[in-house]
Amino acid sequence: MIEVLVVVGPGLVADAGLLEEIAAREFAAAGVSGTLVHARDASGVLSLLSSREGAGCAVVLPGPSAEVRSLIGRDLGAVVWVDVDRADGVTAGEGATHLHGRGIGGLAWGIRHAVHRVRHPSRRIAYGPLPEQWGELYLPDAGEPSVVMLVHGGYWRSIWAADIMGPLCADLAGRGLAVWNLEYRRPDLHGWDATTADVAAGLAALATALPPSADGTAALDLTRVAVVGHSAGAQLALRAVADAAASGAHAVDGVRVAMAVSLAGVLDLVEGDRRWVGTGAVGAALGGRASEGPVAPPYADASPLLRLPLRVRQLVVQGAADDLDLVDFSRRYARAAEQAGDEVTYLEMPGDHFDVINPATPIWQATARALVEGPAPRG
Repeated sequence: MIEVLVVVGPGLVADAGLLEEIAAREFAAAGVSGTLVHARDASGVLSLLSSREGAGCAVVLPGPSAEVRSLIGRDLGAVVWVDVDRADGVTAGEGATHLHGRGIGGLAWGIRHAVHRVRHPSRRIAYGPLPEQWGELYLPDAGEPSVVMLVHGGYWRSIWAADIMGPLCADLAGRGLAVWNLEYRRPDLHGWDATTADVAAGLAALATALPPSADGTAALDLTRVAVVGHSAGAQLALRAVADAAASGAHAVDGVRVAMAVSLAGVLDLVEGDRRWVGTGAVGAALGGRASEGPVAPPYADASPLLRLPLRVRQLVVQGAADDLDLVDFSRRYARAAEQAGDEVTYLEMPGDHFDVINPATPIWQATARALVEGPAPRG
């Protein structure tokens, strides 16, 4: 059985009993054995990490101590560091992960991610020189599989990262698909242009950065790639597909996009800004409010609703119990895409914003079946 060690650093402002409750609940849900320990200083944290068993994993809430925080960048193995406060610009050591800004609930995310990494190994591949320019590749047992590229959401804010898509990666790989789980620079720290450039580069990296098979040919079927985004990630995914369509082909450096999938997507950025979805997330990401007159860039370029037709098969998935504005966006987008001549399937089922990325839910299982069936190869 997997052993999970949770280490709480000195000075962390949190109720100890609540931390125990969160950890116990996550251990039980994941079917693992776990221990939560409070360390007195950096030496104590190091001692606890070095005592891990081979089948174990570690989650550390470092707290404010400078000595403990200096350990985050060291190469201490596959540690998941969790800052309950927002802590921008922190780079974890080789093989480690840094999550931050999700409050005390970040401990739950940290435990889930730590267990996921043990159960579902992946290969992290950089597609650029900067710390956030990477993706994780999950490969099934079958040879030359079709590929699904996942783009996580989080209202374009840096506190949310690729780890939230981990369960989908494992589910899709188990269904015989290769999965490319993309991380990218978010606009709250790097600006809108950096974000869109990273998603495009991440898509192109399927042809340039991933490993070839033994005979030197592509180990992946890049002729029928599905690009899938959740929430704000759906906007980024569909915008990337629209940019490929605008170039006159749905191929990017040999990668042919054949399907685009929105999971509870933010698909109308103009109304999204006017309705203040995500407490002003749209305007904050794009660097300004939507104008009242004719729609101009960056809204005109970025809003999926304004980039139709995409000329690829589309699947628009929406939980009926989600934010009503997102339900409205998905319904209107699907109708507009169909009217523009695109092949569109609209799937609305019971579920909330996160049920669409939960492998246990009927709405995700229906989505996964559509991804496995996939589109026919384009001529």
